[in-house]
Amino acid sequence: MAQQEEQTQKTRIPVITISREYGAGGRTIARGLAKEFDIPWYDKDFVAKTAEKSGYSVEDINREGERLSKGSRFLNSVLNNSASYTSSHDGIYEAQKKVILDLSKEPCIIVGRCANFILREANVPAFSVFLYADEELRIRRAGELAENGDMELRRFVNKIDTQRDNYCRNYTHHSMGDYHLYDLCLNSGRMSMEENVALIAKMVRSMAR
Repeated sequence: MAQQEEQTQKTRIPVITISREYGAGGRTIARGLAKEFDIPWYDKDFVAKTAEKSGYSVEDINREGERLSKGSRFLNSVLNNSASYTSSHDGIYEAQKKVILDLSKEPCIIVGRCANFILREANVPAFSVFLYADEELRIRRAGELAENGDMELRRFVNKIDTQRDNYCRNYTHHSMGDYHLYDLCLNSGRMSMEENVALIAKMVRSMAR
């Protein structure tokens, strides 16, 4: 009986989507929520699933699966008026959309990739979070992540945020931090990561009743 009640509670947990500024702790919080609810979370491993669905390489998806430069966004808007044109960004987006909808059949956590918008459009119940934080804090975290290569940290953080925002605007027609798209917008730098996880988990449980 206890096991049945535990399973019932687990299935009540909605899909959780996490959108975030770079360095705001999206992966850390997703990992904490996954442990809290005993459900899977998808970020980097999402790429492999998309590659299987799309035929695009892992390298292409890492490069284009969530980021769009201003120039690429403009080119997309011009060339997509041609019925014979489909950009690699569009092809990857459609593949990621299929993966997101497939994953959403079970409780899970999905980081980025406009998952909140995709699920809303498909009328799939979800709890959508947007994480932001002070720029200086995010720059320090970017240094710890060491994903910037030779680029100066502040420039790197701003570049990733801009590319993510371009991607979001291109496919949702909203800016990345538009509060209308989320159930919760949270300044993750005001609390510890453990406290952020506890707060989000409390709200998710309240929604799941």
